[in-house]
Amino acid sequence: MVEAQAKLAKQSAKEVENYPVFSDYTPEVLAAVDALAAKELASVYQIADKQERQNADDALKARVKEDIAKQVEAGSLAADANTMVSAAYKSVTKRVMRTRVLTEGIRIDGRGKSDLRVIDAEVDVIPRVHGSALFQRGETQILGVTTLNMLKMEQQIDSLAPVKSKRYMHHYNFPPYSTGETGRVGTPKRREIGHGFLAERALVPVLPSREEFPYAIRQVSEALGSNGSTSMGSVCASTLSMLNAGVPLKAPVAGIAMGLISDGVNGEMRYAALTDILGAEDALGDMDFKVAGTSEFVTAIQLDTKLDGIPASVLAGALTQAKEARMHILGVMNQAIDAPDEMAPTAPRVITVQIPSDKIGELIGPKGKTINAIQDETGADISIDDDGTVYIGAVDGDSAEAARARVNAIANPVNPEVGEQYLGTVVKLATFGAFVSLVPGKDGLLHISEVRKLAGGKRVDDVETVLSVGQKILVEITKIDDRGKLSLSPVLAEGAEGASPADEEDAED
Repeated sequence: MVEAQAKLAKQSAKEVENYPVFSDYTPEVLAAVDALAAKELASVYQIADKQERQNADDALKARVKEDIAKQVEAGSLAADANTMVSAAYKSVTKRVMRTRVLTEGIRIDGRGKSDLRVIDAEVDVIPRVHGSALFQRGETQILGVTTLNMLKMEQQIDSLAPVKSKRYMHHYNFPPYSTGETGRVGTPKRREIGHGFLAERALVPVLPSREEFPYAIRQVSEALGSNGSTSMGSVCASTLSMLNAGVPLKAPVAGIAMGLISDGVNGEMRYAALTDILGAEDALGDMDFKVAGTSEFVTAIQLDTKLDGIPASVLAGALTQAKEARMHILGVMNQAIDAPDEMAPTAPRVITVQIPSDKIGELIGPKGKTINAIQDETGADISIDDDGTVYIGAVDGDSAEAARARVNAIANPVNPEVGEQYLGTVVKLATFGAFVSLVPGKDGLLHISEVRKLAGGKRVDDVETVLSVGQKILVEITKIDDRGKLSLSPVLAEGAEGASPADEEDAED
């Protein structure tokens, strides 16, 4: 492929032209800014606190602009020098920061090249939600919130891709206050969508299968504070939050952002890979290399670089540093939570039942009558896949189990046996007795002679005087004929007696 492309380019490409390169500043302006700011910038970029450093940097930049304006008025600099100050100031800042890292091995906040910031992790920080966690790395702070629901609530995707739905949805929010600013909060921007996709891809490989954990999962990462790599902080917070929600992850996942500083020192090109970069190191450096994974393998990588190319040895070294950092972060996370918690009482209980495919119609019933009745009576929510998998969701375990029993009675029936007792429901009254529903689709006849037992053995001319439709009654199967018809008898409370034969004869007289 490459050879074919090269051949095509050779045949069709136009002659390479040389165009003049226009710099953002002149050498004179750069020299003036360097003389005014370089020494003080070296001190400013040793301030560890982000806001304090930014304030000092803004104040210095304002003074430099004033001094340059005076030089323009004095005629020592060209009239357009004022428009070049910002670009020249950034160039001097980059050189000052890079020189210290490459020559002394010391970064902006005083850390070494492979040092991590202080890390803290805790779970169960918000009441009522299904799972929550707070992950902090230096001044970067991420709140993770997990919500569980039935699989029918998974996101439907209308695209050209073969994937039509996804049950794990990761939403990343970056409000203005996370950087100490005010601003309009609206729909997610390109950056927020991209960070959410990256965190989602990092966690999908460790999610349990649909069969193991039949839930749709919505994960929200809220950036409360930002100073470098909120996307990788989101991966860590999401792992903690899902474990707190009871999601049985195959392994915990942590993420780290690596940076790169490169420059010529004494005629030699030097490279320095930085672990856990700050926002300023991202802006002034050459690379933002995000690596997420477990203790055993990498689950997601994203590389942004400003260089035309990075030596393989440098990239390999960055990956090695990233693994060391990842192991340390996983250790801190493990101290906060090392196994899935019990699911929160507020989380829905979802259970699955497998039924024969040819029973789906019977379970649904005409116009959904049967399945709607089960949902109304039990309070559970039921959905059915084409392969016969039935998902039952409810706010508590009792409702889910009641719905499961009703589903099994219809689709996975157990043949009734003589002597079995059921708490049935009277569904129809006739002159000769009452029909009692034992389970959906399975009725039996309580003959009028058996109804007499409920009336103390007295003669019963009208069944309606003893029973009513909808009444619950405990019955026992006394006979099953050749056609499968069930004959029932009431189960009387202890101490209650039926009518004696003599009483029956007297009643008939």
